[in-house]
Amino acid sequence: MKTDIENLSNLERKLNIHIPAEQVNNEFSNAFKYLQKSVEVKGFRKGKTPIATIRSLYTDKIKGDVAQNLVQNYYFKALKENDLNPAGMPDIDFKQPEEDKDFSFSAKFEVQPEIEISKMEGLEVKKEKIDVTDEMVDKNIAQILENQAKMEDVVLIRDLKNGDFADIDFKGMIDGEPLENGAAKGHVLEIGSNSFIPGFEEGLVGMKPQETKNISVKFPDDYHVDALKGKPVTFEVTLNKIQEKIKPELNDEFVKGLGEHNTVDEFKAQLKKDIADGEEKRAEQDLKNRLFKALVAANPFDVPESMIKEQRKALVEDFKQRMQSQGIGEQEFSAYEDKWMEDFSETADFMVRSALLIQKIAKENNLQASPEDLENKLQEFASQTGLDLSKVKEFYQQGQQSANLEFQITEEKTFKFLLDKAKVTEVPAEDLKDEKDAQS
Repeated sequence: MKTDIENLSNLERKLNIHIPAEQVNNEFSNAFKYLQKSVEVKGFRKGKTPIATIRSLYTDKIKGDVAQNLVQNYYFKALKENDLNPAGMPDIDFKQPEEDKDFSFSAKFEVQPEIEISKMEGLEVKKEKIDVTDEMVDKNIAQILENQAKMEDVVLIRDLKNGDFADIDFKGMIDGEPLENGAAKGHVLEIGSNSFIPGFEEGLVGMKPQETKNISVKFPDDYHVDALKGKPVTFEVTLNKIQEKIKPELNDEFVKGLGEHNTVDEFKAQLKKDIADGEEKRAEQDLKNRLFKALVAANPFDVPESMIKEQRKALVEDFKQRMQSQGIGEQEFSAYEDKWMEDFSETADFMVRSALLIQKIAKENNLQASPEDLENKLQEFASQTGLDLSKVKEFYQQGQQSANLEFQITEEKTFKFLLDKAKVTEVPAEDLKDEKDAQS
């Protein structure tokens, strides 16, 4: 085997590989021997067909297999021989091999970049200063009371009003035909929530229990079903009953059921601490992102485009799955994809650069995830989820889960390593508003 390398760009290489006829003939011979054992040829017992007959019948048919074997075997040998580390899959070019002739093929690929860390000490980053206000505590309490609220029937016969919950039966008619999926019984609708077609909830206001009424409205022009856009529809609605959401009273008795609290003051103090802990974790994650962005900005290097494309593809696919889970169709997704492709590309570029820098720093400073780190993290997950440790380990042995966990641990260790060397300035949330707006 002979090889030569062409440098097509800073990272792109073309590896030319030349295999002498002797090795080519060996590969053909192996293929013929395999066929001799496995195929049945009329006039011969299985396994007894002469090689000459096999050659005359199958030479053209096996050239593709011979080429594939030659490429697979000698491509990796050539990489090792030339100390090349591809960043992605190669683009292989070859012509069909022939017996008694040399075989040549080429492989184009990008190599992993040579990364030099020019700066990792003294990186300047901002961290949000956490200030938990009484307003934040009150907002959380309001949400807790809302979640603990119970629905109760309104006994007094009165008109339906905004803020009520209407238990209704309805069926829709459009162009004189029943509206597909446009009927329900016992449907509970909050009046004023604007969760139904515009005009429908307003049409219910003033109805009394057991009253039936026709409500004529129109589907919005931008409705998600094309066939219904701007279409008039009439609903026959029966108000079964009116319900109210009754929130519990915030008192000592109530908070005792929410945990180890005996008084409202104790509950508020614990809630304030919980909010502070949560906000601190969020601020820490934001700080991590800023620190890695500062690291990327301070250490420029060429990145293989193939790695960015692969990362962008993964981001788009993940985004697509999340959109589909929300009921977004293929056509609508395509519009989002085109609109945000630049953002996908920028995010992919940053993710690849930061990952390569993290791996480089971790290797040079012995920060890679150790078996002990992995064991501790798995035990932590088991404790948090209440699952048996063996089940957690089984999950992380699947697919890329183990590799992802290793990188997560390495990333965290590298973050703490860099943070100890960084210049961190705490600032109020308002000072980071422009940055957050840009990220969103």
